[in-house]
Amino acid sequence: MPRGRRPTEEVRRDVLAAAGRLLLDEGMGGFTIERVAAESGASKVTIYKLWPSKGALALEGYFTTVEPVLAFPDTGDLVADLRAQLHAFVDLLTTTPAGDVLRGLIAEGQRDPVLQEAYLSTYAGPRRALAVDRMEAARRQGGLREGVDPETVVDQLWGACYHRLLIPDRPLDHAFADRLLDHLAPGLVAAPTSRRAGGRRSTSG
Repeated sequence: MPRGRRPTEEVRRDVLAAAGRLLLDEGMGGFTIERVAAESGASKVTIYKLWPSKGALALEGYFTTVEPVLAFPDTGDLVADLRAQLHAFVDLLTTTPAGDVLRGLIAEGQRDPVLQEAYLSTYAGPRRALAVDRMEAARRQGGLREGVDPETVVDQLWGACYHRLLIPDRPLDHAFADRLLDHLAPGLVAAPTSRRAGGRRSTSG
């Protein structure tokens, strides 16, 4: 099939894969529409029809590439799942070029309203929803303490990691992620229910 006549979804997949590879190999400094077009076999015209800006393409390429790494586990143990996801997030930001890429995208988004909107709808929103959904699942199973607001927990855990990513005056590592979670965990997890002698039920916490 001649180039340019491929199904749109196939073109999107190839362009996003090429964009993600370029970003993680070279960061935003080496990221251009021309290079993505050459890597993916799609024309620049086609790429601009599918994405409104270079930044929007970079963001979606980034998210598509890192999404499997940041998949949220559900083992039935909320604190263990939060810890595993935080560790994966920290590793991605500190052991791959993804941290520099994300810093660049956030910075560019301050000057580009289209990219800012794409960041919120394509990356930040879906990432937040994964964590909120996991905590709501724990609530349905009786594992989340009454009154806990998952949205605020996301801000406390991941927001602190973003702070150290953008203002790197302190280490962003597993030890930091563990301290964050250890401070919050006692207030997150619903206390177990036990039965006292005589059949009376007591709930601590």
